[in-house]
Amino acid sequence: MTTRIDISQLEPKAFQTMLGLEGYLGETDLTPTIKELIKLKASMINKCAYCIQMHSEQARKNGETEQRIYALPAWQESPLFSDEEKAVLALTEEVTHISVAGVSDATYERCIELFGEQKVAQLIMQVVTINAWNRIALATKLVYEQS
Repeated sequence: MTTRIDISQLEPKAFQTMLGLEGYLGETDLTPTIKELIKLKASMINKCAYCIQMHSEQARKNGETEQRIYALPAWQESPLFSDEEKAVLALTEEVTHISVAGVSDATYERCIELFGEQKVAQLIMQVVTINAWNRIALATKLVYEQS
């Protein structure tokens, strides 16, 4: 597989804007574990190998276990994830598949109950941002070079 255009070179302002979102997300109250779970789950749904590789590597550096990474596709059935993480993963799935049924009231209300409005706004922005990165990586056929 060969890569296609390099958006960072062709449209640096657009790329810098995406990096600005990453800067914002770096300042949120979301834990590194939650951020990487969101990034991994959305990337798995979107079948973005580049982002799966990048974020599984980063998750392990942050202390995530291989067992939880492997269990992520079956998070609903796994005892390895907390109630909070399961709420975030449900939100991640529903926002990533937004055209199917939107975000259910049950998922939204559970997230508000557990995290409050401010943090739910941050969670949604994290999901939206990784979905944008997935689409960039998939459209341009980026290949991840392991560090």
